[in-house]
Amino acid sequence: MGARNLEQLVSDAEIYAVLREFNPWWDGARAPDLPDWRRAAFSQVLEWVERPPARRAVLLTGARRVGKTTLLLQVADRLIERGVASSQVIYATFDHPLLKLAGIERVLRAWRELHTIRPDLEYLLLDEVQSVPNWEVWLKHQVDFHPQRRIVVTGSAIPLSQQPESGVGRWHTIRMPTMSFAEYLHLRAERIPDLPEIPSLSVTATMTQPERMRIGVIARDLVPAFHEYLLRGGFPETARVESLVTAQRLLREDIVDKVLKRDMTALYGVRRVVELERLFLYLCRHDAGTLNIPTLCSTLELTRSTVNNFLSLLEEANLIYRLRPHGYGKEVLRGKYKVYLADAAIAGSVLLRGRSLLTQPELLGLTVETAFFKHLFTHYYQQNVGFSYWQSRDGFEVDVVAELDGAIVPFEVKYTQSAPGPSELRGLREFCALRRVSRGYVITRETTDFGPLAVSNFGDTQVLAVPAVLACYWLSRIEMNRTRDSL
Repeated sequence: MGARNLEQLVSDAEIYAVLREFNPWWDGARAPDLPDWRRAAFSQVLEWVERPPARRAVLLTGARRVGKTTLLLQVADRLIERGVASSQVIYATFDHPLLKLAGIERVLRAWRELHTIRPDLEYLLLDEVQSVPNWEVWLKHQVDFHPQRRIVVTGSAIPLSQQPESGVGRWHTIRMPTMSFAEYLHLRAERIPDLPEIPSLSVTATMTQPERMRIGVIARDLVPAFHEYLLRGGFPETARVESLVTAQRLLREDIVDKVLKRDMTALYGVRRVVELERLFLYLCRHDAGTLNIPTLCSTLELTRSTVNNFLSLLEEANLIYRLRPHGYGKEVLRGKYKVYLADAAIAGSVLLRGRSLLTQPELLGLTVETAFFKHLFTHYYQQNVGFSYWQSRDGFEVDVVAELDGAIVPFEVKYTQSAPGPSELRGLREFCALRRVSRGYVITRETTDFGPLAVSNFGDTQVLAVPAVLACYWLSRIEMNRTRDSL
């Protein structure tokens, strides 16, 4: 059945009814149940809507259930609060079966028939646009020929790699990860101890030892909430649920049933869903680990091309991050990918680990590494920082290497009861000497493992130990403060 015939399955009256339900401000009401707090991405989207640095649409991308819909409704609420006529703002989600059948142009035609659109700016907030065929062609046309329209589209699984040229110069991409630790605390109204605000982790180098000790003692009160965050994750819906069993079940169902089994089939034409699910389970069992592709292929009985294709799809669906090995030429080409899941709670939820995770030091350490990388990536991705990992010929490793404008900063996560000794940091020491690094970080477990490490171990490199709970808290507070300052 052709696209035009599909449109005829939906009547105008049905479209009007759906749009009125989604746009209560047309009738003088506010969107119901909007939270007062806002994700860090809110300020970025609002800036592009109100004062766009360039004539582009905005593509807001992130995993399912991270809060993209709520953010769009908050943007609509703020625009109307600041004087934009309510009839000039439309929100539509193409996850809705009727709107999906109708298509974007028919939805906009219904909007114009419901209201007399003024010759002013129009604000189009379009959710889950990946459900619409050829959405990228439509969006390109809008940016080129309708300058009066400010457009934000969202997508949980955007196959951009299949259209490498379509978005160049037409839209600005904003990534919306799962909630940070500070956002989680705010959403759950947890009591936050009196910790100082800092603009960068590097500031910890200038703190006095008594100051670090005082902060470390205060930070102990945050550790139980941090561990709970690792179990529940950064999805607003699951963070609110009191029962951990229910929260992890909801997260598991969202990822396995809705993303792997539905989105991958509908958007990418994946038919081998069972094999894709098996691969994802393999990644959950090897979170924060390097992938030996031949071993993976042999274990799952999949070809290398199938595995590489599945990994690309999972990355485009915002479920994983892939890091290349740090180096040049053959070091990179022959190296293995390192994979992090998009949220620290995914592996435990999918594999039904429950609270037992907290009693397994090795698994807990890998979960913390995943959480820390997510915070680091969120903090720096807008600056076009390159992320990689490093491994020596002898197998010694540095967990994450960040590189910006020639500056290299290594991060090693050691979430152990005792402070890491020189032998445990051999990889970091070798890397710092090899690359002549000026500063590095060790992310620790105990809140008293805090401050500069012995110079004798690292030569000219200043290596700072920062407790994981504080590193994640401070990185996410910096993002929240950027949002607050811009409002």
